[in-house]
Amino acid sequence: MADVKRILVGQSGGPTAAINSSLAGVVAGAREAGVEVIGMRHGIQGFLAGQTVDLAAALPDDAAIELLRHTPSSWLGSCRFKLPALDAAGAEAFYTDAFAKFEAAGMDAVLYIGGNDSMDTIAKLGAWGARVGSPIRFIGVPKTIDNDLVGIDHTPGYGSAAKFVATATSELMLDADVYDLKNVLFVEIMGRDAGWLAGSACLAEPDLVLLPEVTFNEDALVERVGELLERQNTVVIAMSEGLREADGHLIAEKTVAAGTKVDEFGHLAQLSGPSRYLASLVGERLGVKTRAVELSTLQRCASHLASKVDLDEAFELGRVGVRAAMAGESVKMCSLTRTSSDPYSVEYALVDVLEVANQVKAVPSEWICEDGLNVTESFRAYVEPLADGLPEHLAAL
Repeated sequence: MADVKRILVGQSGGPTAAINSSLAGVVAGAREAGVEVIGMRHGIQGFLAGQTVDLAAALPDDAAIELLRHTPSSWLGSCRFKLPALDAAGAEAFYTDAFAKFEAAGMDAVLYIGGNDSMDTIAKLGAWGARVGSPIRFIGVPKTIDNDLVGIDHTPGYGSAAKFVATATSELMLDADVYDLKNVLFVEIMGRDAGWLAGSACLAEPDLVLLPEVTFNEDALVERVGELLERQNTVVIAMSEGLREADGHLIAEKTVAAGTKVDEFGHLAQLSGPSRYLASLVGERLGVKTRAVELSTLQRCASHLASKVDLDEAFELGRVGVRAAMAGESVKMCSLTRTSSDPYSVEYALVDVLEVANQVKAVPSEWICEDGLNVTESFRAYVEPLADGLPEHLAAL
């Protein structure tokens, strides 16, 4: 193939405080390589509808790129669009049209910034390209606050979200403890299938941390909370929205409205509310004041608490994606490996995206306390350098 001259880049899935830093890294890497870079508006779905932007014109200098690094949400816009399986009905027409549009736009490489579903997109495009002998290169640039991608130590977006979760939990703990009465606070944290983000609340040292990796048991929770209330006024519980009972059903299913829709990937479009259910349950069973707080989308857009480590790594992974395409790599995901936690350091690499797509990285069982109601010091040692420190007034507590 001729040298890469034009790169197409898009963002997909849920935004994060660091996804734009990866986009900035792609733009900076393309500029360094003397390559033109075009952005998809609203991901692959927008591109197929003819929506693009010239990123060199939109981000003309270092100041613009630096501002983008610190801007939350997805600057290019996003989508949740599931590409058809390669052998599904209508797939040949879909992929033939998509590749015709890539070629008509003169694209030599496609970089897609996103999580598990986005890596599925890169895997399918790469597989179709290989099937038809296309020279276009396809590279995935990881992001997700859920931190559930395999093949990487941690994902961009996670460190900043973890910093927000730990900070907000710390502040809520102080607020909850001002009155001389028995009360229980549930802090609901994002995470459908993996408890990495809920686990990051351990930096604030709540009383309990509940993860979806552990089968949830109502009686065990009520018993433990009752024991804690015998010796303290306030109990704070950090919990994942993805808690499941022994039969596999989500606690959230007890609170979501009938007829709640699912997205293109079969995920519940609304996965909030289990904290309200548990607050009501504990309040009724123990006769104490309870409260549920959903941190909601602030977890992924709170740029005022973004982790510098997170932003720096996200930027560099964008640059790695450009270099990978220039080197002739395809159907790969940019990755990083932790080489040390103290002092913290990482190395950048590439992994086969086919080994990443549609897999979920769970919190290791050895990082979860034996009773399933908290995480261990190993989890804290893992997440602490990624969050890059709590605000001074909380770090001193």
